[in-house]
Amino acid sequence: MDKIQEILQQLSLEEKIALTTGANNWQTVSFEKYGVPSVVMSDGPHGLRKEQVDENNPNVFNSVKATAFPTASLAACSFDRKLVGQMGKALGEECITQGVDLLLGPGVNIKRSPIGGRNFEYFSEDPLISGELGAAYINGVQSNGIGTSLKHFFANSQEFRRVTGSSDVDERTLREIYLTNFEIAVKKGKPWTVMAAYNKINGCFATENAKYNENVLRDKWGFKGAIISDWGATHDRIKALIGGTDLTMPKEQATAEVVQKIKHSPELQKVLDRNCERLLALALKVKEQRDKRKKESFKRSLKPLEVAQKVAEESLVLLKNKDQILPISKKQKITFIGDFAKNPRYQGFGSSHVNSIHVISALEAVSKITEVSFSQGYQADGQDALQLRSEAAEKAKKSDLAVVFVGLPETYESEGYDRSHMKLPEDHVKLIDAVSKANPNTIVVLQNGSPVEMPWADKVKGIIEMYLGGDAGGQAIVNALFGIVNPSGRLAESFPYKLEDHSSYLFFGGEGDHVEYREGVFVGYRYFETKKMPVRYPFGYGLSYTTFDYTDLVVDQKDDKASAKVTVTITNSGDRTGKEVVQLYVSPHKGNIIRPVKELKGFTKVTLQPKESKQVSFELDHRSFAYWNVEEKDWSVETSDYDIIIGKNAHENILVQTIHIVGDTVKNQKLTELSTIGDLLKNPNGVKYWEKISDRFFEAVTESGFANQKTDTKQVTADELKEQKNNDMYKLLLSLPITTLSQMIPEYSLEKLKQDIAEVNHGSWRLY
Repeated sequence: MDKIQEILQQLSLEEKIALTTGANNWQTVSFEKYGVPSVVMSDGPHGLRKEQVDENNPNVFNSVKATAFPTASLAACSFDRKLVGQMGKALGEECITQGVDLLLGPGVNIKRSPIGGRNFEYFSEDPLISGELGAAYINGVQSNGIGTSLKHFFANSQEFRRVTGSSDVDERTLREIYLTNFEIAVKKGKPWTVMAAYNKINGCFATENAKYNENVLRDKWGFKGAIISDWGATHDRIKALIGGTDLTMPKEQATAEVVQKIKHSPELQKVLDRNCERLLALALKVKEQRDKRKKESFKRSLKPLEVAQKVAEESLVLLKNKDQILPISKKQKITFIGDFAKNPRYQGFGSSHVNSIHVISALEAVSKITEVSFSQGYQADGQDALQLRSEAAEKAKKSDLAVVFVGLPETYESEGYDRSHMKLPEDHVKLIDAVSKANPNTIVVLQNGSPVEMPWADKVKGIIEMYLGGDAGGQAIVNALFGIVNPSGRLAESFPYKLEDHSSYLFFGGEGDHVEYREGVFVGYRYFETKKMPVRYPFGYGLSYTTFDYTDLVVDQKDDKASAKVTVTITNSGDRTGKEVVQLYVSPHKGNIIRPVKELKGFTKVTLQPKESKQVSFELDHRSFAYWNVEEKDWSVETSDYDIIIGKNAHENILVQTIHIVGDTVKNQKLTELSTIGDLLKNPNGVKYWEKISDRFFEAVTESGFANQKTDTKQVTADELKEQKNNDMYKLLLSLPITTLSQMIPEYSLEKLKQDIAEVNHGSWRLY
């Protein structure tokens, strides 16, 4: 008998039930007499938010001092698995110093809309980026023997009515967009726990959803850890236990009714034992890691602020650099304008809010390099500040160059509510207008958790997207401005011109407690590229202080199967060391399945010295070409041509090579007399049947005059009609129901046609 079963047999029913909820807000129940410790949890994901117990200060944000790392919205722009893994490792070390066993993060939810209030906490609109970087984060944290809680599982895309709302999504969209990110993170990261979200999925609370918690997450993906509820997400303890949620947080005393139901149900007792086994496994793993650290005398290997700065430096995105205004020279007369230069917006608000040790502002950082003048520009409270703008414009006029720091105040985006628009505060926009009129050499630095509209973009020469850069964000900004680092971040989400351009615009927020994801798989760049909708800045976009050339695209494919090795050579053709994000997209040619025109299927970041070349490679597998086949309940590849694209970003193709793939054999769709002739031709048995009857059908069509009803001159013959497969009349015939065969061929009865269809469905038939 193993340790878990031994403990389980000793626990009373009441103790087992107690094990499935918190001892308090942040700890699980301990049973020291059985050797079961309490697991200590803390909010993340971009910094430790361990609450301090202080009766005189009940403020939940009275947390221990910690380092605020860049939020996921910025870290994702690094496109760098290794870097995000290093950030995770540093976070894990912070947990050890504070006695935390389980960090609540990362958040890998898809950014369905740019106005989601919690978007700063998530990586991307793309499931590959979200999953890969989520896995890197998990591996980094857990390399310290500290667990993670992958969240929020799943389809958790908005804050409005997040506790009661239902994300109503078709199965194909769920699989391709909202589950793939979690699948990658689970399989590659192996998190100790997964956090069930607040929302419902198609009417069933995430905490009660056995279909996805048990059948998909555990059985299909092989997840071995425990599922915990988001705080307050459990509405029915028994339904949650059955649905696969092992731990309800925070503490929730089981009612007498719940205890009695379990006590008198052998089946519920089996479920309870199953869930307790998972929680005991988690607690014993925590104990093992604690004991290991005691023996090894833990010492930090990373300096958290240095890691935070490196992540910020390699993730910030240079969006515009007209006339190579950047990098700045120390010899220039420079003015910094905007309150964010002095009091930066560097983190999100809500459960991830960190009590920072030391926030480095851009003003503090630049003082170590050169002297700049400063003007506040606007009020932190949003009050109109005409006098401040006037002073800023006057300083800008007397300077060689003006750097304006603007963005979204903390009150604009937060856990708990969504934005209603994508606009900057009015006083920030007015400041940009005033300064850019006073000095054409104006650079804008944005500090915001999610995309903003930029009607002023053409008025300025430089734009840096900083997102929320953490404690060392100011240092990273200054190092990029002065060329101490070469910007290498790329946008992990699209920046539309305006909110109304987004595919989710009409449906985001929903009606009552139902949110229909009617845009389906067309999320973010998948929509913009397929619709050919122009955007301000596309997914994957970002500039550098050097240039890169791409050559020698080779796609090595064997036997027309759905797999290939792709290689391409990248050369730094400029005169500065730089990092390039190589992006691989797969574009299926139009087939029977409605699909996005392209999807990201590979990415890597490469460092190149001036004039240096490197070859990078990607492995494409079956999933790289597949869509979720609802009828087969599995991933399928359609026989078609596919473009393998190396893109500068989602919009700009650099190199393209077309390959042909013979797809999967799928079950034949059962035909009826109302199926179309086109449907008949998708069935291998139907093709053979069609070969025998089509000559007579085309003869009958031409004899009837149907094929020539719009022809004033030359009459179309049966042979010509049969051969002209791209002609509109032929396409029309393929769209007709199979019953047309009996209607057009006098000697072919409807009864005989039905008999033939039945035999086609069974693989054999007899013709008259």
